[in-house]
Amino acid sequence: MPEGPELHLASHFVNEACRELVFGGCVEKSPVSRNPEVPFESSAYHISALARGKELRLTLSPLPGAQPPRGPLALVFRFGMTGSFQLVPSDALPPHAHLRFYTAPPGPRLALCFVDIRRFGHWDLGGKWQPGRGPCVLLEYEQFRENVLRNLADKAFDRPICEALLDQRFFNGIGNYLRAEILYRLRIPPFEKARTVLEALQQRRPSPELTLSQKIRAKLQNPDLLELCHSVPKEVVQLGGKGYGPESTEEDFAAFRAWLRCYGTPGMSSLRDRHGRTIWFQGDPGPLAPKVPTPTLGGTPEWEHGSLEKGGCGHKTLQPHQQQYPAGGKSRKKKSKGAQRGSEDQVENPPSPNKAPSRTRRARRGLPEQTAAQQPEGTSLQRDPEAPCVPEKGKRRRQPATSGRRRPQKIKADTPSSEPEETSVS
Repeated sequence: MPEGPELHLASHFVNEACRELVFGGCVEKSPVSRNPEVPFESSAYHISALARGKELRLTLSPLPGAQPPRGPLALVFRFGMTGSFQLVPSDALPPHAHLRFYTAPPGPRLALCFVDIRRFGHWDLGGKWQPGRGPCVLLEYEQFRENVLRNLADKAFDRPICEALLDQRFFNGIGNYLRAEILYRLRIPPFEKARTVLEALQQRRPSPELTLSQKIRAKLQNPDLLELCHSVPKEVVQLGGKGYGPESTEEDFAAFRAWLRCYGTPGMSSLRDRHGRTIWFQGDPGPLAPKVPTPTLGGTPEWEHGSLEKGGCGHKTLQPHQQQYPAGGKSRKKKSKGAQRGSEDQVENPPSPNKAPSRTRRARRGLPEQTAAQQPEGTSLQRDPEAPCVPEKGKRRRQPATSGRRRPQKIKADTPSSEPEETSVS
C-alpha cells in the first residue's frame, strides 16, 4: 500500500513531468470507476501536485485567456492499495487508468493517468484534506510531534504501539513497512503498549548546556520514535524510484529492497495485529501480542512470508502472503478407530452368533457336557483376557436369526459353555 513516501514521490513526479506541459479539453473518467465525475473543461491549463501524509492534491489551473473562463479546480487523491500516476501517449493508455488528463496540441498528445488496479483509490473535489488526519510526518514534523505528545490520554494509545502507528489522526503518512522499520531500529517490541513507549518522550529535554551542533548530533545519534517517524520516510524519498524513476523496471526497486532491514526480510518474525495487518519484528513481540502460535525466531517466518508484487501501474509494494500456521496449528479430524483399522475388521469379524451356529447348537444339545478341564482353552465364559475379542464384537452386533425371531440366550455363569462361539478365530 502506498505510504507517505510514495505519495511524496508521486507529487514530485507529477510536478516534474508536467512542468512544461499544457493540458486541454475535458477530464475523462473511466465508466467502471465509482468515483465522482470531474466537471472541468479548459482549452489550456497546468497541473501541479502537493502531498500531505497519505493524500495528494492535484490542482488544475487554467492559463490566462483559456476558454471557457473559469477558476482552478483541486482534487484530493487517496491511493488505496495500488494507486499511482503515469504519463503515457494518449493512444497507449494503461489498463485501469480511471482518470485521464490530456495535453493540448501542438505536439504529441499525452495523458496523465491515475492508475488503480484494485480500485480502492478515491478522489474528492474541492481540494480539502480529509478531516481528522493529523499533521504530515514528512512536511510538518514539529506539529506532528506536538499533536502526538499532547494527546497521549487518547484511547488509541491504550493499544499496542504497532497499531497506534497506523492511526492517521496522529501518524499521518506511516504505513505497514514504515512501522516495522521504525520499531526494529529502536528494538521496541511491536506489541508494547503505545502510551508506555511514548510517555517517556514527554520528559526528554536536551541539556541546556549543549550547543546547537551538539543537540543536533545527539538527535542524529540517538533518535527517538517520533524523530524516526520523520527521518525514516525521508530516507525512502531520497532513494527515489518506486515506480517513479526514469525506467519503471525491476531495477527501479532494487535500492528500496536493499534498504529494507526488517519488513519481509529473511530471519524476521511476523504476527497479525487485531486489524489483520502483518507486523514484522525481531525478538519478543511484547505483552499485548495476540494469542496465536509462537512466532518463528530466526530464518524465514514459519507461517508467513513476504514477497514483492508489482501492480500493473508501475508501483510496487511489499505484500504479505496469507497467514499459514505451522504443523499442529490447524487440527485435522482424527480418523475413527474403525476407519484406521480399515478392512482388517471385516476379516476378523466372525459370523453373528445367532445365525448359522444356532443349528449346530441344537444338534449338540444331546451330547454329554464337557467339564472345564475338557474344554479347549478360551471356551470358558471367564476366558483369558488376552484372547482375541473378536467374538465379543459378534455379541455386540447381535442380528436376528434367519427365522426373524430373536432367540434369548440364557447361560448360567457357573456352567461351562459347550458352544464354539467364544473360541478364537483360526
